[in-house]
Amino acid sequence: MNFSLLFVHYTWASVALAVALPSGIAILPIASAATPPKPQNSSSSVQVPDYLNPNPNPLEFPTKPEEIRIQRTVPISLAQALELAKRNNRDLQVAILELERSRAAVRQSQAALFPTLSINSSLTNNGNGFTSSPSQPVTSFNGSAQLNYDLYTSGNRQGAIRAAEEQLRLDELNVETQSLTIRLNATTQYYDLQQADEQVRINRSAVENAQASLRDTLAREQAGVGTRFDVLQAQVNLANTQQQLTNAISQQQIARRQLATLLSLSQSVDISAADPVQLAGLWQPTVEQTIIQAFQNRPELQQFLAQRNIYEQQRRQALSQLGPQISLAANYNLLDRYNDGVSVTDGYSVGLTGNLSLFEGGAARASAAQSTANIGVAESQFASQRDQIRFDVEQYYSQLQSNLNNVQTSSVALNQAREAVNLARLRFQAGVGTQTEVIDAENDLTRAEGNRVAAILDYNRALANLQRSTTLRGSR
Repeated sequence: MNFSLLFVHYTWASVALAVALPSGIAILPIASAATPPKPQNSSSSVQVPDYLNPNPNPLEFPTKPEEIRIQRTVPISLAQALELAKRNNRDLQVAILELERSRAAVRQSQAALFPTLSINSSLTNNGNGFTSSPSQPVTSFNGSAQLNYDLYTSGNRQGAIRAAEEQLRLDELNVETQSLTIRLNATTQYYDLQQADEQVRINRSAVENAQASLRDTLAREQAGVGTRFDVLQAQVNLANTQQQLTNAISQQQIARRQLATLLSLSQSVDISAADPVQLAGLWQPTVEQTIIQAFQNRPELQQFLAQRNIYEQQRRQALSQLGPQISLAANYNLLDRYNDGVSVTDGYSVGLTGNLSLFEGGAARASAAQSTANIGVAESQFASQRDQIRFDVEQYYSQLQSNLNNVQTSSVALNQAREAVNLARLRFQAGVGTQTEVIDAENDLTRAEGNRVAAILDYNRALANLQRSTTLRGSR
């Protein structure tokens, strides 16, 4: 079997939904659905600096502060983050090692298809010891060869092979599931980092606006046309925005370390988001088409089917203990005593051995009954997973549409909030407005900018989850 180990590439056609997007909102294109997945041995075109990769020694244990002190902050794109996750994620590495273990287990089970051959030999020297009349010691050579083969096992051998092959398929699907999950986690955490970066930018802008308002208020007070109350309001507003900026910087640091931990980056490197905040693409299929694609493509459903097949083979193995077991045994012996005047003697034997268990206390049928119950459990889990997949698709599809509407609404609101700030400042400077109006307008602008960023990134998260739910799977 040819199993694609790398991440499956999401490929869907772009088409506009019912909601018209306002001007100024960029949309990243999504490749055509006919684009084939990248093969396992293809080299990635995404360039990632080597200093981002961790120490290849998994048992590295830093003991000095300078070994873990952050030396640089590197901006990375989403594509680079996905490449790093594919290379470095330890959960995926464990899944790959488990896959290699299952491949070895298949080879081990297939060894039962062949006979076993062994040889034994011995060289001995026998005498009467150190008595008064010792005899001449006798040196002899004895060798033998044995050949054994199970001719008929009532299905036990074939059941063991099929169970090992299904376990291999299960681990292949597990690698695929881990790859897709890691890709989704890296994507959503990258969006979290983008949102944290944008919140820092928005709150810094809010601090600058609050500082400008405080300067205007102080100038009006000094000119005798302002009040101390307006100054106090501006000072309180500046303090509040500074506190929000401090909290945003803290959340930014947390988001950076979360993504760095997921990507298993070097201990001395921090990262920031290099990609701009924009829509990651549009979704073409209807919700019904999306659900069917999810049922066909999700590896989790195939995993439950593989687990069911394993239990079926274990049931077959258990019942095989009640059937006849027939094996072939052949033996060849060779004996030679030196200096006895007799030539080498040899002999052979060939025979069949049959075994049938007449009574074993019901252990075999009880073991088969356990496997039958496990089959029922796997089938119930398959049905539960199928229903969960449908719910996930419907949930993310609904979120996708609502967030796309929110992008439009928040973009319009952002333009209106900017205009409101300008008007509030002009009214305040002309003496027909109040400082409270300016502060309220500035706070509305901050919220509008945050709402627009949140709407775009919530849309991207829903799109990533929807792509994960209906991903195209590579051929194995």
